[in-house]
Amino acid sequence: MHVAALAAELRAAAQRTNHRRLLVLAGDRDRGIDAAFDAVEGASIPDAETTIVTSREGFRFDRVAPTAAKALLGTTRSAIICDAHEDFSPNVLGRLVGSVDGGGLLVLLTLPLDEWPDRPGSFESSLAVPPYDVDDVGGRFRRRLRETLLDHPGVAIVDVDDGRIERRGETDDSAPVRSDPAVPTPDRRRFPEAAYAACLTADQSRALRALESLQRAGESSRSAVVVEADRGRGKSSAAGLAAASLAATGRDVLVTAPDRRNADDLFARARELLSALDADSVRELDPDSTDDEPLETARGGRVRFETPAAAADLPDEPDVVLVDEGAAIPVRLLSSLLEAPAVGFFTTVHGYEGAGRGFSVRFRDRLAASEHAVTDVTLAEPIRYAPGDPIESWAFRALLLDARPPVDDLVADASPSSVAYRALSPDDLASDEHLLRAVFGLLVFAHYRTEPNDLARLLDAPNLRVRVLEHDGRVVSVALLAREGDLDAETRESMYEGARIRGHMIPDVLTSQLRDEDAGTPLGYRVVRIATHHAVRSRGLGSTLLSELRAEFEGDADYLGTGYGATPDLLEFWTDNGYDTVHLSTTRNESSGEYSAVMLSPLSAAGAELRDRHAGLFRDRIGEVLADHLRDADPDVVRAALAACPATLTPELTDYEWRVVVGVADGPGQYATAPGAFRRLALAALLAGGTPGADGGEGSGADDGASPARLTDRQERLLVRKVLQAQPRDAVTDELGYVSTRECMRDLGAAYATLLDVYGEADVVAAERARFDRE
Repeated sequence: MHVAALAAELRAAAQRTNHRRLLVLAGDRDRGIDAAFDAVEGASIPDAETTIVTSREGFRFDRVAPTAAKALLGTTRSAIICDAHEDFSPNVLGRLVGSVDGGGLLVLLTLPLDEWPDRPGSFESSLAVPPYDVDDVGGRFRRRLRETLLDHPGVAIVDVDDGRIERRGETDDSAPVRSDPAVPTPDRRRFPEAAYAACLTADQSRALRALESLQRAGESSRSAVVVEADRGRGKSSAAGLAAASLAATGRDVLVTAPDRRNADDLFARARELLSALDADSVRELDPDSTDDEPLETARGGRVRFETPAAAADLPDEPDVVLVDEGAAIPVRLLSSLLEAPAVGFFTTVHGYEGAGRGFSVRFRDRLAASEHAVTDVTLAEPIRYAPGDPIESWAFRALLLDARPPVDDLVADASPSSVAYRALSPDDLASDEHLLRAVFGLLVFAHYRTEPNDLARLLDAPNLRVRVLEHDGRVVSVALLAREGDLDAETRESMYEGARIRGHMIPDVLTSQLRDEDAGTPLGYRVVRIATHHAVRSRGLGSTLLSELRAEFEGDADYLGTGYGATPDLLEFWTDNGYDTVHLSTTRNESSGEYSAVMLSPLSAAGAELRDRHAGLFRDRIGEVLADHLRDADPDVVRAALAACPATLTPELTDYEWRVVVGVADGPGQYATAPGAFRRLALAALLAGGTPGADGGEGSGADDGASPARLTDRQERLLVRKVLQAQPRDAVTDELGYVSTRECMRDLGAAYATLLDVYGEADVVAAERARFDRE
């Protein structure tokens, strides 16, 4: 076997074009590791520039465990060895590919390729959720990987068991064409010439030119720049050059990112440029200082970092906010940053970090509705390696990082009457690349946490079901469902006692958190994801798909369910489609930044009993939870969640409490005298759902006669904020736009006057009201 010589050839070819090469060492694990050492030595790659990703220990190279592979994001290595024999997953591969520098090697250690799809590893075992076992898990994703390795340019394969080179990894060695960055003339630029001179591509200089608009923003004008790029296009470097240029003029630049390490490249480029501009422009750091220290300039500017949660409050009122990896930050926090006069958003479109388009799907509408003038820039040319890199195109192909839904024109006429419902099997998806790309592309564009692992789940997880709507044979809407429940007594008992049962989210929440050991008995299907093509949204296709799901599973399951980061719009969508609230989480969803709602739609008597039982429990506990863990929940989310709960509440007050409420509504009484009575009345009204108010405002629910209480939107928000969440009256006054706290509390009294008309104990209320002149 001539692995060292082959690696030397691959390395030389890679260096000639500043591309990368992939070397697959298939066979016995120990032989593969020995061959990987030979490959690195043969390619003359220093140990200091090599990382091995493996669960084993004892290597002279830098070793990273597969579970910690995320630490390599944003770094570059000349060689990365990926041990796919143990703890290998699509996410690990996605994290590693972009970390190999131009001219470098990615070395993949695998089982014999013919055996690989049929010998599941730990990731495949994790897909075997009850009642399935590992034999039920498919090998389609690994088969896909094998097929792409066998025919993609730039991939060499060695069978380490018999010493045979099966592929030499040849590819087109013609020199790639690189662009030249442009430097605007002094009269046409605001940033210094040195910033443009530091750009490596025309894309980068164009992005820097757009970012100059952030320097002009102020109280009278607001500016936002969105820089989108595939991984490795230099967007973080462009952000660093812009940050330094702004700080050099005295601007206070606040930088945020999902993790401080994500911003390392930004700060490194900012420090370099500030030092190049003026030896005194960047403060010399103390030897004992940390990377969290801000960069400070002679003119009073600075570049500083805050976590997204802290940055959302805009501490010290920065002049400019720069957001790196915006797609990985919750939309709620991104929206808070729009209070700044100038904001730059930098986000990955494809590649591991951006395999999901929540930034585009959820946040762009909010950005467009803001007062900011928005400029969009796209970076296409890679920085770490030359254009046309074969390993990048392999990764995009194998992991579907560039999957897209059908083009707009082909589905523009789709409507509920033109679509056909279709159940897709994993084999349907694996055998039709066009279909798989369309389905996965819809999921990627609609959900910002769609990862490479999700592709493997789509192909191999036995508990998942895929259903679509097609228009003229093209997918326009997709639902991904997980089979849940139908658990045996032993499993339910273990879940109740604290065991985590993968793949059963709703039974797990209802059992482990809400202490209902029988919640895992009914069989349900949870809608994990639902997505409709962006060109045909708001036409009822999502509702049509849910209706078809109900028709298919009615009689075969007890309920349909869903759990998601709750927003008013999403709550309205699910409520309109017959789903009822049974739970609001007490912590925010890590991905969306919202509190999660769990909703059920019964399909059988057992499903209805489960829904009714937990709706009642939700009703009974939500008042206390809102005053504690949910004190900061969006009042419109609270209104919508309560209105979607089918459990009603009859407020039972003592005669004394009725008199207190009348005193607040019609006389000189004080709310603080008996707050519990006011909470029970507010919950009764909001659980019943609102109806159109007297001033024409809309309540939170449909005008179906369910609630005779005629409260305005603002009055319902007032009940949530002041009464249920116990927020200070001054804060509530400001938030809800009242002129004064006096006006705020007067409207609270007016709301309770309406509730007295609906719920009040007639004799007691009438007698007490008679004592006040209501004219």
